[in-house]
Amino acid sequence: MTTNPQIQCSEVHAVIDGLRSKYVKLPRDREFRTHLDRLIKRDDTGRQIAAPVVFTSTGETRGIALVDGAGGGKTSLVDHALREHPALQTTEAGRMPWLGVRVPSPATLKSLGLEILRQAGYPEARGLRHAWEIWTQVRYRLQLLGTVVLWIDEAHDLFRNGSAREIEDILKTLKSLMQGEGAVIVILTGIETLWQIASYDDQVKRRYSRIELPSVTMAGDEKILWKLIETFSAQAKLAAPEKNDLVARLIHAGRARFGRCIEQIINSIEVALHEGASSLEIEHFARSYDMQEGCAPGENIFRSPRWSQIDVDAPRRA
Repeated sequence: MTTNPQIQCSEVHAVIDGLRSKYVKLPRDREFRTHLDRLIKRDDTGRQIAAPVVFTSTGETRGIALVDGAGGGKTSLVDHALREHPALQTTEAGRMPWLGVRVPSPATLKSLGLEILRQAGYPEARGLRHAWEIWTQVRYRLQLLGTVVLWIDEAHDLFRNGSAREIEDILKTLKSLMQGEGAVIVILTGIETLWQIASYDDQVKRRYSRIELPSVTMAGDEKILWKLIETFSAQAKLAAPEKNDLVARLIHAGRARFGRCIEQIINSIEVALHEGASSLEIEHFARSYDMQEGCAPGENIFRSPRWSQIDVDAPRRA
């Protein structure tokens, strides 16, 4: 029996989109929620409400700095936590209990302020010329929207090329959002250099609690990763692959980052489905890895017998 390639392709896309839309909860989700919960106010009954806790007589809030390597899943973690937190949901028009932005390029204090205003629905933002005008409007806009949490993703880019003076200006500006009437909780997410740069001053260390997501390990994560391989394969109507050392290879290929490992599993399933396979095989992982990495012969982690010795971050040979 023949099949329509277009229909088959659309079915593959539907399966893969379904897998990519799933969120996998881990112990680190509970850790982040604990950090966040301590910053959100409770009413007299103990119920959390859309307001930040103030930690000083001058109305200062606190923030969170979450760091992880590229592809670790930090963005998905924070996005899921904010979307699910009961105190940060609303159906009321003109209210935005949380607002998330990604640092734009070029990454400057002005461009970040303009991006926040854009996400906050302020179309006149481009007419503002000076940083102080932009950030005055940011503060007013957040207060108008009833914003409790401001999340800045890829925050390390703000500090990457700045001078000491520029970094100080950025930190002072964020500090001002965490003080006085309308103060918000600031969440910063980025790679490891975020904390190294942003915490050069004791005031920053005092204002932000730090979370560093742990690397994926065989000892701690083999069971969950294998379970995901089995579950995702079943949902794609594929038989699971032979276990052998597949998970160990997957962790190494994924740079010990959970998000990368998940992406590798889904990409390998996509390869298998496009080939019309009935089961997921390690060769599908190898082909997916070839597409992603463009590695030289003999350096594919899912094919090489010396896979554990391969430096996944070494420059690729042409």
